[in-house]
Amino acid sequence: MKRDFISILDVTAGELDFLLSEASRLKSMRREGRATPCLPGKTLAMIFEKSSTRTRISFEVGMAELGGTALFLNAQDLQIGRGEEIRDTARVASRYVSGVMIRAYRHSTIEEFARYATVPVINGLSDLEHPCQILADIMTIKEHFGKTDGIRVGWVGDGDNVCNSLILSSALTGMEVTVATPRGYEPPSRVIDSARSHGGRVTLVGDPESAVRDAHVIVTDTWVSMGTEAERDARLRAFFGYTITAEMIERAAPDAIFMHCLPAHRGQEVTDDVIEGPRSVVFDEAENRLHAQKALLAFLMGG
Repeated sequence: MKRDFISILDVTAGELDFLLSEASRLKSMRREGRATPCLPGKTLAMIFEKSSTRTRISFEVGMAELGGTALFLNAQDLQIGRGEEIRDTARVASRYVSGVMIRAYRHSTIEEFARYATVPVINGLSDLEHPCQILADIMTIKEHFGKTDGIRVGWVGDGDNVCNSLILSSALTGMEVTVATPRGYEPPSRVIDSARSHGGRVTLVGDPESAVRDAHVIVTDTWVSMGTEAERDARLRAFFGYTITAEMIERAAPDAIFMHCLPAHRGQEVTDDVIEGPRSVVFDEAENRLHAQKALLAFLMGG
């Protein structure tokens, strides 16, 4: 039976531990120059409705290092861009490839594709979740603290797709997540309810300092995501005071780290001295996209 990865909750806590262990092993082997060709002859179709840097490079390099092939497919180059039914594309693609990664505007697009595909489907980003990013984030947190259980995470900014996946992941990791957003930009209540119903520990606040205080991990994301560009001016006004600064970082735990999924808009959601400072692990986090996704690809497509 095929497995999809559309939400971070599509894996169990035990499977997450396995993926993190495999990701660490693959990372070590790569640094030692040892090959890991566990997906020979496998092909991953990568469908992009949204542009990408880290998602495209990490999946394409990852498949190559696992011995497989990745196909970059811009939605406008496919018949989807001319109105072909998603379900038809899904069924046809399943006859050609071993798995599909989709980066889409609407979460429902990925859900429909997965419903009709007969090969594993991976959510490379949607308006609701970014589970691959959170895999890398959890890996990075575990590398720095040796654990996730009891780790206090403070999110400051937009209650967006990355925030949603982080909230849901608390049900798997034991992390305590506090989210600070302006009124009107909170994560969806159904996401909060889902996390809590699975045992996740989530707190919503309006004050950024409440989220940062004594946190082990401080996380933010861009205030203006792809698809919300028309709201730019309103968002910049709404998020005034939510910039992560060096002064704010000092209110966190002494060993706190700063994370950002990138791309970053320096001077908006975070100051330059924070992202370039000693607390920042954003480039470790970005690198771990490759290792975490290689483990995921092997798990879903290689058994």
